[in-house]
Amino acid sequence: MLSKHDSIQRDQLEMITLDQLVRPNHLVRKMEAAIDFTFIYDLVIDMYSEVGRPKY
Repeated sequence: MLSKHDSIQRDQLEMITLDQLVRPNHLVRKMEAAIDFTFIYDLVIDMYSEVGRPKY
């Protein structure tokens, strides 16, 4: 059964970042630290339009 207290907690908003969702020892973090992925931007530059929003 829902009480008045439960509805107040349900309406609260919590701001978090994607960085907070990934554990510090996750494999993705280790890969990001070991591999420089900036070369990908040069490989896909032709797939982005010159008009509109920036590619990043």
